Amino acid sequence: MRDFDNNGGHMMFGGMRAFDIAERFGTPVYVTDENILRENYRRIYNAFSAYMGTRIHYACKANSSLALLSILEKEGSFIDAVSVGEVRTCMKAGFPASRILYTGTAVSDRELKEVADLGVPVNIDSVSELERLAKIRTDIPISFRITPGVGSGHNAKVVTGSKGSKFGVPADIAVRTYGRALELGFRPVGIHAHIGSGGQAAEPFMEAVDVLIELTNEIKDEYDLDLEFIDMGGGIGVPYRPNEPEADIEELASVITDMILSGTDVRTIAVEPGRYIVCDSTILLTRCNDVKNAGIKNYIGVDAGFNTLIRPAFYDSYHHVAIANKFNKACEGKYDVVGPICETGDHIARDRALPTPEEGDVIAVYNAGAYGFAMSSTYNSRPRCREVLVNNGSAELIRDHETEEDLWRYQIVPKRLR
Repeated sequence: MRDFDNNGGHMMFGGMRAFDIAERFGTPVYVTDENILRENYRRIYNAFSAYMGTRIHYACKANSSLALLSILEKEGSFIDAVSVGEVRTCMKAGFPASRILYTGTAVSDRELKEVADLGVPVNIDSVSELERLAKIRTDIPISFRITPGVGSGHNAKVVTGSKGSKFGVPADIAVRTYGRALELGFRPVGIHAHIGSGGQAAEPFMEAVDVLIELTNEIKDEYDLDLEFIDMGGGIGVPYRPNEPEADIEELASVITDMILSGTDVRTIAVEPGRYIVCDSTILLTRCNDVKNAGIKNYIGVDAGFNTLIRPAFYDSYHHVAIANKFNKACEGKYDVVGPICETGDHIARDRALPTPEEGDVIAVYNAGAYGFAMSSTYNSRPRCREVLVNNGSAELIRDHETEEDLWRYQIVPKRLR
């Protein structure tokens, strides 16, 4: 977990007092530090590119803000997109079709055609999808998502690579699926697996890549087909708790690239980090509206609920919290941080040691960049919040808050009910 500076009792973020950002833009508000975002991208790119040709495919489902995408486009990133909406969003941010890899699941013919007509390479998820894409066009680059039989993740809901998963082509039919693609007129260029989200250990990645290496060589032997890249997927975890160790990205890069270079003729690796790049670049600032003693429990009631940040309620995820304007105060009690949603599960944090809170304090929620705003909603008819980008002491609004009018914009009341 990243540490932040204290200046006179105030948490500093991107060269600014977090409290001042909240005062200026209101709360709740997601705030991203551009320098951290760039630093995270460069760290993982440099780790892998030190050994072999590297394409970092940012998994934009983690955070599809146009401003953040524009920054990563300028860094030279590629994109992992899982919907045509993500494809179009990334193209709007400046990414050419050639730097986007579309990996859908349960894909409709309509979406397949939209993606193919945009000229975006398709990472095929099933034999059915292969056959249906062949009826649309065969002159685009394709690869296959393979189910390697290896799973990893911070929660059972995000493990994707195990046997029987809904994702990918089972490994035991992968080779003949490449053969079928050749029969249909495709020229596959890569092979891919994704084992899950939030894994810290290197071993599951190594097991999955070992499967891809074996399949790559079988495909070469069977069809004389030289693949251009092996895509090891993403899911590299980040520390959410104080003193939690980080994934050793340099060691991971060294081991995985050595496996590919020594075991195949492939000379390009693709990596699909989402969380790793954006997670700790962003905090959520939320205002304390209410302090309540419930007898056996103390509550800090804030203006961000699971409509704003759903991960704690959905995944039982831990997010570190701090009182941004009491950053040097001693912790004097334990509190649950809860939101305004009419649900008992509307918790952001439980049993956290914090300084004595007061109405008006600003609570900073750490590691909010991945699947924070992207999974937010308008539940309880609460409009979604603003996003702000900070850079060396300056702040810019990159997404305005929605209004109640936005909640009704696409609703239609039949005339007979008016």
